[in-house]
Amino acid sequence: MVDTRFHRFAGPTSVSAILSGLGRAGLLAELPGNAAEHVITGAGELELAGSGDIALAAHSSYGEQLRATNAGVVIVAPALRESVPANTIALVADHPHHLFADVLDYLYPASTQAVIAGNRAELGAPIFELDVTIGSNVVIGFGVEIGRGTTIGANTVIGPGVTIGRNCAIAANTTIDCAHIGNNVVIHPGVRIGTEGFGWLDFGQTNRKLPQLGRVLIQDGVEIGANSTVDRGALGDTCLGEGTKIDNLVQIGHNCRIGRNCLIAAMSGLSGSTIVGDGVLMGGGVGTSGHLTIGAGSVVHGRAAVTKNWPAGSKLAGAPAQDIRDFWRETATIRKLAKGDRRHD
Repeated sequence: MVDTRFHRFAGPTSVSAILSGLGRAGLLAELPGNAAEHVITGAGELELAGSGDIALAAHSSYGEQLRATNAGVVIVAPALRESVPANTIALVADHPHHLFADVLDYLYPASTQAVIAGNRAELGAPIFELDVTIGSNVVIGFGVEIGRGTTIGANTVIGPGVTIGRNCAIAANTTIDCAHIGNNVVIHPGVRIGTEGFGWLDFGQTNRKLPQLGRVLIQDGVEIGANSTVDRGALGDTCLGEGTKIDNLVQIGHNCRIGRNCLIAAMSGLSGSTIVGDGVLMGGGVGTSGHLTIGAGSVVHGRAAVTKNWPAGSKLAGAPAQDIRDFWRETATIRKLAKGDRRHD
């Protein structure tokens, strides 16, 4: 469910009103009974959506989640029509991602501009507990909540609806939008939290933006190094687990889920929807291709390029990343081949 503290909602509204407003009324003829009058109260991911939500199932990888969803309406590719639960309304589209993007733009209009503008007076005045310290030239939006003992450095901007826990240290020149932050969190200078994720359709052609309507959730004891960026989720949440420490100049893409007590060294970049288990160690300059899982307790050596799922306890090196024993074995073999047979020299 999209958090309306951060993204204005134009609804509730019926399926028929949405499709008519988008010039897609032809889809209404395919709906059974009074399904067209079903009221949409939000949008969500398949596994979290409720009866008032609209969700997306664009290709076969969504199949298991689709069969278990409680969403009221799902936009699906034709091949997934038979996987839609009996109590869920199916909107079948040849280009489901495009239709879903149209619906999100309709329900949450001008999402990018709305976050930047921050005119959310309906959220009320900011709320501070005792002993909050605010530096010079700090901008704090409507509805912000800041816990006891937290310090906010100079020139920092905190967008509307953001919540920050107790005893946090937010350094100078940071920006925080669309985020809920726990206790004892340290954020170093120049960090950007809650920025838009890098989500597009028609790659290299129209490059249409997918609305980025999620949040960032930062648990207790997290530390984020200078000039790092944590993008908000596309529809769900980007999550940083308790006790995780992130170095300088790290990029965390939208919908990434980082476990507890991880260490991620400088210059690393995690593409969207990377899932990292508890206690994972990443050396400097690691990259992931996104939509993959690195199991708990794994060690990813510097400059590795992770391109597929890896189980718990993996030790990875190389580009593309592989088991470190295979990496060193291949490296040794290549060295021997490069040197050649010198017995007769």
